[in-house]
Amino acid sequence: MILIKTPLPAAEAAAVRARPETAIRVDRQKLARRLWRGAADDGLDFGFEVETPLRHGDVVWATPATRYVIRQSAEPLLEIAIDGPPDQAAVIGWAVGNMHFVIEAQERRLLAPDDSGLRQALDRIGIAYCAVSGVFQPHRFASIVGHSHAPGPEAHPFIRPPAAHGR
Repeated sequence: MILIKTPLPAAEAAAVRARPETAIRVDRQKLARRLWRGAADDGLDFGFEVETPLRHGDVVWATPATRYVIRQSAEPLLEIAIDGPPDQAAVIGWAVGNMHFVIEAQERRLLAPDDSGLRQALDRIGIAYCAVSGVFQPHRFASIVGHSHAPGPEAHPFIRPPAAHGR
């Protein structure tokens, strides 16, 4: 078993880019873990002990014959077009966020896990969506799941209370 603690640095990954790829296939939930095991398509066994999660496309190991690349599995998703007025985008954001779903925001669309509850909510408010399958890479703050509905800015993970002036 080969133990991986970090992906190859960018310069090393670029240096082996011309070598054939051997995939290490993994689902999103496992990929988000700090400790996990996986096997490459050629059967080579890997152990992962990483500080930050690996991502789809990371090169984690190389030999003279191949480079080993993380390939995240595709999963069922809902694609929601963002091509209307700003108030429509706000309603979409509210609908998805209110259900505590993680999203992947792209220039013209949002992706969210395909869930019957989310489908019902979008149908209820008249927001079009379509079912797709793909590699889902949620927003980098998606792992911040705990929060409070208590009043005050200290309850929100992205809002900081104003600094005390003159104190």
